[in-house]
Amino acid sequence: MICFPHAGGAASYYFPVSRALAGKIEVLAIQYPGRQDRYTEPAIGNVEALAAAVFRELPTEDLDRTWLFGHSMGAAVAFEVARLMERELNQSPVGIILSGRRAPSRFRPETLHLQGDAAIIANVQSLSGTDAILFEDPDTQRLIMPALRADYRAIETYRPPGTPRVACPIHTFVGDADPLATLDEVGSWRDHTSAEYTLRVFPGDHFYLTARAVEVISAISQLIVEPTQTRG
Repeated sequence: MICFPHAGGAASYYFPVSRALAGKIEVLAIQYPGRQDRYTEPAIGNVEALAAAVFRELPTEDLDRTWLFGHSMGAAVAFEVARLMERELNQSPVGIILSGRRAPSRFRPETLHLQGDAAIIANVQSLSGTDAILFEDPDTQRLIMPALRADYRAIETYRPPGTPRVACPIHTFVGDADPLATLDEVGSWRDHTSAEYTLRVFPGDHFYLTARAVEVISAISQLIVEPTQTRG
C-alpha cells in the first residue's frame, strides 16, 4: 500500500500505519518535495504535477497488487496517480482508499493559499493536522511555510475537467464532523469509478484517523488483507 500525505504532511505521518500492519501489508509512504529530508527541493503547487512526479518514481513491479491510500490532499494525488497508471501503463491498482476529501466534482472556492502566513497557520492549527509547537519557532516556521503554501495552492486549485473516472474500486473514509468534506461531498466519489464504491464513516473531524487509528487500520486490513486470505 502506497500512502500519500495531507497538505503540510510528510511520509513520517504513516509510520504508525506501517508498524501496525507489519507482516500483513508492505506500507510505503510518499515524501513530497519541500519537507523533511527533501526540504531543499522546491515544493510542487499543483496536484497533477505532483502526481506525475510520484508516478515517475513508482516501482514497476507488483503494481497489480498495489493499493493507494491518501488523506485530504493526498487523496487527490492518489486518485491522479491511479489515473496515470491506467492511462500510461494500462494497469490499475487493486483499489484506492481516499480519506477526508470531497470528490473532484464537488469543488469549493478556496483562497487561503493567496493569504498571509498567519491565515494558513491558523487554518492548519484549527484542523489539528500539524503539531502547533512547530509554528512557535521562527526558524522552523520559515522552513515549513513554502511547502505548506504550495500544498494549499495545489489542493485549492485542483479542479480536473468533467468527471474523471478510474476503473478500480474507490473506498472512502471520512469523519462525521469533518468541516472540509461532508458525507454528501465524499459520497460523490461514486461517480468517479466504474467499479465498486464504498463509504466508511468514523466519529471525528478532519483528522479523525489520528484519534481513531486502531479502527482505521482495522478497516484498511479488512479491505486489503481479508479478501486476500479468503482467495488464498
